Amino acid sequence: MNYRSLEEYKAILRPLMGEKRFHHSVEVAREAVRLAQRWGADPQKAQTAGILHDICKEFPRQAQLQWARKSGIILDDLTLQMPRLWHGPAAAGYIAQELSVDDRDILNAVAYHTSGRAEMSRLEKIIYLADLTSAERDYPDVDQMRQAVDRSLEEGMAYSLRYTVARLAQEGEIITPDTYRAYCCYRR
Repeated sequence: MNYRSLEEYKAILRPLMGEKRFHHSVEVAREAVRLAQRWGADPQKAQTAGILHDICKEFPRQAQLQWARKSGIILDDLTLQMPRLWHGPAAAGYIAQELSVDDRDILNAVAYHTSGRAEMSRLEKIIYLADLTSAERDYPDVDQMRQAVDRSLEEGMAYSLRYTVARLAQEGEIITPDTYRAYCCYRR
């Protein structure tokens, strides 16, 4: 795969999202590179997936759904009821078709960065965790989550999924099959 530079990706992203989302994407890319270097993954792949993970987040819902369907990822019935989860698979479809990203690991990391799934690759875990722990994040428990991620990717996954499932349950939100399977896979 021919990678574009971070600056080229930034130029592509700018007109597609607001300043806050753009800043978040840059911070996720930065954290993804740091985690890739720490945990033995390809920093270029991590940077690419990190900068592009939210490229469709501000697209209209119908456009997100159309791009998600183009990704080849089957959205289960529960996920179809949860538009907030469509942007990951949508981004995978979009970057494959519009930006010629053909690396399956990058596409999966982007697609599953919100829901997670069981048996994630190292890059998938890195993007999932970078999205939750990037520098601009300031929710309760983020510092403990960062510490867990720095101890090991597995510990980071266990902590983050416990946090996510507890938060979703507390808010009365649906826990998708992918998230539940990820929780079961990584719980400690």
